[in-house]
Amino acid sequence: MTNVDNPRTFPRRRYWLAPTILVAGVLGSLVATPKGMSAAQEPVDLGRAANTAVLAGTAVTATKLVTVSGNLDLSPGTALTGFPPGEVREGSAHLDDAHAKAVAAAAAAAYQNVAARTPTATVAAELGGTTRTPGVYKAAEGVFTLDGTLTLDAEGDPGAVFVFQADSALNTARVSNIALANGAKVDNIFWQVGDSATIGTLSTFQGNVLALNSITVAETAVVYGRTLALNGTVELRGSAILPATRVSLPGVTRPRTTTTLTSSPNPSTAGQAVTFTATVSAVTGSLTPTGRVLFRDGSTRLGIVLTDATGVARFTTSSLSAGTHQITAVYVSRGTAMHEAWVLFMPSRSNVLSQEVLAAR
Repeated sequence: MTNVDNPRTFPRRRYWLAPTILVAGVLGSLVATPKGMSAAQEPVDLGRAANTAVLAGTAVTATKLVTVSGNLDLSPGTALTGFPPGEVREGSAHLDDAHAKAVAAAAAAAYQNVAARTPTATVAAELGGTTRTPGVYKAAEGVFTLDGTLTLDAEGDPGAVFVFQADSALNTARVSNIALANGAKVDNIFWQVGDSATIGTLSTFQGNVLALNSITVAETAVVYGRTLALNGTVELRGSAILPATRVSLPGVTRPRTTTTLTSSPNPSTAGQAVTFTATVSAVTGSLTPTGRVLFRDGSTRLGIVLTDATGVARFTTSSLSAGTHQITAVYVSRGTAMHEAWVLFMPSRSNVLSQEVLAAR
């Protein structure tokens, strides 16, 4: 048994290089057409569970090559098997100590929060081949399945929340994929499951699974987010060869960014060209984020521009009408090359810039 002051600690290593399948999914999703029902949702507070990648009520079992990036917590159970050869990186294992108990309580509160939200749409079980915008989606028959690619489109709002409610089960097929578009963040995607969830072999899953009973992650699947099983087990099935089965917290796998926004001239005159300059920076590390920046006037999309090698994107327009315009810039990510791989950065949004446009004389 471990305790808060002396948890079982594993080697800490950064794991930022994203797999090719995820890169392809993100790139392809940027041009997807939004379909679904949008609704503003409050963020879900995970509390002490925010730094936990895996939580189980009774047991966590791992076979062969498995990597958990983030904390691994068990409470009230203490049965942890398969570590090693399984690895916990960027975190520690806590077995029914004070830390694990607090995480379990926070996860239970988050589950109740998500389960109590009013659906904005009731949808069919199969999510593959669809694009969903922010909102609360209820499974019509209590089960969600995913065969193919589900695209989650934040419509330029990195704070957008996606909630999926399944009274019974969540099952993803082999090589299924969840692609994030236009600023969608793993931290804001929640899957509330009334019984158990299974993530299929070789699939790429994004979001936070809050299951009342158990969660199974099949061979060589990758979960970007959290697997939180309140009352039952989490089973992580690895294979004997690479790639490993992985569950990774968002901040470990995708470095965080900040976006700043300026304009010139400000104020301007109606019909005059105004240039908006967005600068995207990594919160840590020396690698510069590159990709696409979405410029918005309130809820209206002005345009999407690629950054240059220094992380700067400029958008010029002369179509702003007289008045005050609330301009934002959203870095929607794309990927930055590092050696022979890609680093996928987290989206970020600038503060609101008030652009004053005077009437032409």
